[in-house]
Amino acid sequence: MICTFFGHRDASIKIESTLKSFLEEIIQKEKADIFYIGSQGDFDFMAKRLLIQLKNKYPHIKIIIVLAYMPKMTDETNIRGCIETIYPDGLEYTPRRYAIDRRNRWLVEHSDLVITYVTRNFGGAAKFKSLAISKGKRVIEISEK
Repeated sequence: MICTFFGHRDASIKIESTLKSFLEEIIQKEKADIFYIGSQGDFDFMAKRLLIQLKNKYPHIKIIIVLAYMPKMTDETNIRGCIETIYPDGLEYTPRRYAIDRRNRWLVEHSDLVITYVTRNFGGAAKFKSLAISKGKRVIEISEK
């Protein structure tokens, strides 16, 4: 199962334990094994950090950063610690200001499960949560407890 993430740039650290528990549950019970992650914002970084921790316990999982921009030779900070990166076809022809939007549409199309942290009904996270729902994807909302 391929999972991806959409959440606010300013995601609260309060959701970390909930997110980790959920990730472990879907790895164990639903055989989730491929995780596509963006490289912008706190929610993406939190998901990446937790998955790297879980990879020690579940070495079969794949953590893949899906890039919105072609990285510069010196720009390793977003991809360090991951097994692989993907730069979706066609993004090289996309104007920079639309690259994240186009990458996120690719994520929705290529994922089975979308994990979200959305606390407001505007912005990119809300937009792509709605797109995933409209495409019939399974969407799970992580919230503060």
